[in-house]
Amino acid sequence: MADIKCGRSSGVKDADEKIQKICDEVKCQVEEKTNETYEVFKAVQYKSQPVQGVNYAIRVHVGGDSYLLLRVWKKLPCYGGDAVLSSVQ
Repeated sequence: MADIKCGRSSGVKDADEKIQKICDEVKCQVEEKTNETYEVFKAVQYKSQPVQGVNYAIRVHVGGDSYLLLRVWKKLPCYGGDAVLSSVQ
């Protein structure tokens, strides 16, 4: 079993379907916060940090040469398992 330490960030990893699904969950929150609509919204890379759930820093391609950095907290399943947008840069 992998040695996972609570609070320790992972290195940068390429985004996969799981990370894209998290991005899809928070897309409306991102559009509301940035006052923009994104036709392209593709997760590219991410870091994760296990806490009471998981904190994610996700680099998202939003078209052309533009990217966003999302900070997302994915709650534990016992707390609903929702993805909550913490910040957008």
